[in-house]
Amino acid sequence: MASAARPEEGTPLGPPPRLTRALEETDAEGTGRKWLEDLPGLARDALRRRELTPERVQEPGGRSSLLVLVRRADGGRAALKLVAPGTDAAAQRAALAHWDGFGAVRLLEADDAAGALLLERLHGEVSLSSLPEAKALLEAAGTVRRLWTEPGGGYPYPSVADRTARAAERLRTAADEPSAAEVRPLAEQALAARAELTATEPERLLLHGRFREGKVLAGERAPWLAVGPDPLVGERAYDLALPVRDRLEDLVAAPGGAAAARRRLGRLADSLEVDRDRLRGWTVFRAVADGLPALARGHRRGALLLEFAGWL
Repeated sequence: MASAARPEEGTPLGPPPRLTRALEETDAEGTGRKWLEDLPGLARDALRRRELTPERVQEPGGRSSLLVLVRRADGGRAALKLVAPGTDAAAQRAALAHWDGFGAVRLLEADDAAGALLLERLHGEVSLSSLPEAKALLEAAGTVRRLWTEPGGGYPYPSVADRTARAAERLRTAADEPSAAEVRPLAEQALAARAELTATEPERLLLHGRFREGKVLAGERAPWLAVGPDPLVGERAYDLALPVRDRLEDLVAAPGGAAAARRRLGRLADSLEVDRDRLRGWTVFRAVADGLPALARGHRRGALLLEFAGWL
């Protein structure tokens, strides 16, 4: 396979700007920066070991992984995903293997130690975000419903309570900053909602963890397939909190955005038979937990998320 090495050397394998910015913002210990520096070499090594010929790096790509579009030795198309430090590749691999292509991208090979996943090729440029809102909501509901399954015995996923405990601690830290005085009541509301929601556990299903329109891509063997899970176990309402705030900028800019957001929450809850109050609680918590730290970093989206949470 020596001939396959030549295209590798001529294909840029560095991280896209989105990935670089995301890791630099959250990399307190420097492991992410080191991984970014080593990434071209790591990618070339992963390609050689699997006899893969790279075509190009997918851009803009994700915030926690590099995706290289490749050809396999037999000529078939695939995508090689290398996940950043701090991302649980083993949990992603387990969830994708569990779903086995039902509602999600199909896993072809995996190497947990190297954080490498070889996946079927999807149309990365076409997500549910390209559809009109009503159609996107319908397709999103149909897709996520397929993913909500019993996790099986000995699963490697955290619970919703465990995952949100870390987010709640970060939120408390951010809310204690003097600059957060104006939004501290909203942060306290979000923390109270999380405490109430985790006091009971209505169901224990395998969840995607980061489900939203942009995480559902067009495929060939199925119209729409989910990608990029951050799997965990818990109630379905947690998984719908991000779809409620899809198209956030449009919601905030439109007249009647608050009413539109509440209607979307109701439609999602009703179509998937999820309790509205629990969905509202998780939506508020996740919006504030994401929004307040983003606001502290000077991101405009942080202010939008906090405004959105206040509507609910």
